[in-house]
Amino acid sequence: MSRPLRVFVAGLGQMGRSHALAYHRDPGFEIVGLYNRSDIELPPELAAYPRLENFEAGLATAPDVVSINTYTDSHADLAIAAMENGAHVFVEKPLAATVEDARRVVDVARRTGRKLVVGYILRHHPSWQLFIEKARELGPPYVFRLNLNQQSCGAAWDIHKRLMQTTSPLVDCGVHYVDVMCQITDAPPVEVRGMGARLSNEIASGQVNYGHLQVLFADGSVGWYEAGWGPMMSETAFFVKDVMSPGGSASIVLGEGASSSDIDTHTKTAKIRVHRAALGADGGFAGADEWHSTADEPDHQALCEREQAFLLQAIREDIDLFRHNEDAVRSLEIVLGADMSMREGRIVKL
Repeated sequence: MSRPLRVFVAGLGQMGRSHALAYHRDPGFEIVGLYNRSDIELPPELAAYPRLENFEAGLATAPDVVSINTYTDSHADLAIAAMENGAHVFVEKPLAATVEDARRVVDVARRTGRKLVVGYILRHHPSWQLFIEKARELGPPYVFRLNLNQQSCGAAWDIHKRLMQTTSPLVDCGVHYVDVMCQITDAPPVEVRGMGARLSNEIASGQVNYGHLQVLFADGSVGWYEAGWGPMMSETAFFVKDVMSPGGSASIVLGEGASSSDIDTHTKTAKIRVHRAALGADGGFAGADEWHSTADEPDHQALCEREQAFLLQAIREDIDLFRHNEDAVRSLEIVLGADMSMREGRIVKL
């Protein structure tokens, strides 16, 4: 049996803690150190692991894997340093703060032969995999209507305000859902437009806590996505996941009582509804809508564990991650293009 892979975890915020717990629970990994730039309380399961003073100390432990869950603007340099040190890398989304930096990271992964897995959690979610499959069955061109607005206060609003110092909601959350669009259409993006608004005096001038984008694809598909953070966000229609095409539509339908502040809501689905556009001889619909229950789907922590199981498999089985990495760059290009469009007031060609 292969020895466990030695893991150094950098960044212990909400996602970093979840990934650290995933390594703790998987016998294929052995945590050799944890690092966070500020002193925070950890779950009991993680309390016994060494707390290191900086990222360099983590690299000095000669880890097989470095898990990077820090703020976006540090992702590229830390990932490159880890791979140059001989480690495989898991990095939370977005891959980098710029497309150029994302490309640098991917190029280093190829040159060094290290595995690079980006934290696209929905790719490991069976319900989202089914949603993408059912949407693709309908055939292009598609209309994508997706959003995730998060009503936040207290500690959650503090986290959002810190995130906005480096990354807008449109970029931070958008990469997930733009990636879903790209998986469904599989056509190159052509252009993107973005708009945003500053809805709070608690964030710096020039920052926005609400934004939406429109993206056009080469096959005629069009997509819309919106994201907002803060105490002013509406709980009405905060979670829309809807795809239409000439063949019909596929939609994720949340259960009653869902709240945007519940992190599990950001990935859970409850039900998937598939509507077929075909008409019968009488002019009515030829068939009833299909309902697919997803009541037994994994929660957020279980999804993080699936992500790390994929990382382990990619390393052990030498899985080719070329498409995974290229898709991460492509989705980042779209959301950063939207962010540029929002700030400069112009259409961005891709």
